[in-house]
Amino acid sequence: MSHLTSTSEQQVTTAIAHLGNFSPSSDATRAADPLSLDPAIKASISVLVVDDDRTLREGCASVLQVEGYNVATAGRGDDALEQIKRKKFDLILVDLYMTPVSGMDILKAALQANKNTLVVLMTGNPSVTSSVEALRAGGWDYLAKPFAAAHLQVLVGRAAHAIMVARETSVIRDQLLKSHGNSDKITLLGISPAFRHAVELARKVAATDASVMLVGESGTGKEVIAQFIHRHSRRASRKMVPINCAALPEPLLESEMFGHRKGAFTGADRDKPGLLETANGGTLFLDELTELTHPLQAKLLRVLQDGVVRRVGSEQQDAVVDVRFISATNRDPQEAVTARVLREDLFYRLRVVPIKLPPLRNRPEDIELLATHFLSHYWGRHRQRGATPPVLTAAAMGLLRTRTWRGNVRELQNVIEHLVVLAEPGQPIRPEDVPVVDDGVAAAPEGALPASIMNEAYHLAKDTLIAHFERAYLGRLVARASGNMSRAARLASIDRTTLYRLMEKHNFKRPDAPDVEMPIAAQMEPIVPQPPVANREASLTSGWIESGLL
Repeated sequence: MSHLTSTSEQQVTTAIAHLGNFSPSSDATRAADPLSLDPAIKASISVLVVDDDRTLREGCASVLQVEGYNVATAGRGDDALEQIKRKKFDLILVDLYMTPVSGMDILKAALQANKNTLVVLMTGNPSVTSSVEALRAGGWDYLAKPFAAAHLQVLVGRAAHAIMVARETSVIRDQLLKSHGNSDKITLLGISPAFRHAVELARKVAATDASVMLVGESGTGKEVIAQFIHRHSRRASRKMVPINCAALPEPLLESEMFGHRKGAFTGADRDKPGLLETANGGTLFLDELTELTHPLQAKLLRVLQDGVVRRVGSEQQDAVVDVRFISATNRDPQEAVTARVLREDLFYRLRVVPIKLPPLRNRPEDIELLATHFLSHYWGRHRQRGATPPVLTAAAMGLLRTRTWRGNVRELQNVIEHLVVLAEPGQPIRPEDVPVVDDGVAAAPEGALPASIMNEAYHLAKDTLIAHFERAYLGRLVARASGNMSRAARLASIDRTTLYRLMEKHNFKRPDAPDVEMPIAAQMEPIVPQPPVANREASLTSGWIESGLL
């Protein structure tokens, strides 16, 4: 296939000779390079180089052996498969296009034999499609040919660092299991199919180093899922560093993310490492990704490609980092690319595995579970230990199920905390106790016409508009009636049958409040939480528990 550098053996020899000037064996270099490892650790890392181009295969092996790694080679795909069966490899460098056994076949076999193996796909015909396919299949990185020895050294150094972090995490996890019988990972609550699907996807991708893009409305818990992925990953022993891309102006955000050199700008009185260096070995969570400016997107892309960080005011490479990226946005990222708000190359690098979080209005079966949890959590926070907590009546819970929850789980959390602060010990919470947000005017932007309605056919646009109105009207009507259907029907001047038909049409759950108005005492029956059924018990690993992370 292609060569290690643009010519053949002569340049391989040159690259290896250059390695002698680049070697991290000296103490000074090791101190300056955050990815440099002890020679004994390097010797413990087994590497397999698979390529049918003898020059490239032997050139890579020579460079890595000089570095101190334990290197094996294979010139055929079937030979590589045999070696993978016989021996556990930490890192495999494999050519993507080989016959008859392809690089993708070797990738799948390697991960099946050892899920912790890092696989780097090499190719002389790079493309966005092949790189995304390789990363989604479980590849750790993608290396375009031709490449220089220095580039190979940096990439393998990052991989070696990731391997050591994974070993460290495994040891800590085993210690936790022995001492506590369990790990300290985040568990989640929720039974709705859409949310369980998102959590299962997060669980699967957590074990890899693939970049994840979380998409969902504000308040759906994107940072909680990011924490979940990090805590279940091989990087769990290191930090997850969050950064809100919308919180700072561009100059400050660049300094915060990449760091700066002394004298780079007024007030820069010392060298300061950025959050990328702080997250080295761990995870960087980029919240509100689409708010990044194009210059910062270009600079971030360089880090994604080769891990190189250059601080503000620096004229040289300051650090090489090994970071896993999790990004989040509350807008459609594909639309952001189309509108040229988000660079397409950055989009494909960060969106290896997209996870969409459903809004709370699409998870009505989770509302009781979440409300009960938040009630217990905030009662313990705001009240003295031993005080009897309040209880949500059936009518109050019915009202919560019919709310539109534009702020999603964060809004529900806020409402329950409001109730806890004002409730007396043991008090039944009725529908009239639930705060009603007058969203008639304030919600106009979200309640406005769908953006595409004016481009639709007349009758389709009309039906869409009517459905939009009916849903918004029903949400407001049920809130005004505090969940009482008889009162809601009178306020709307329609009969209850029509009201129920409209609610069923728009998937509104009927509150458990009685159809006729009853004395207050009759409406104050508290909910007695039922034990979960057998099939629900297994799903209690999905949802929210660490409400402080929202």
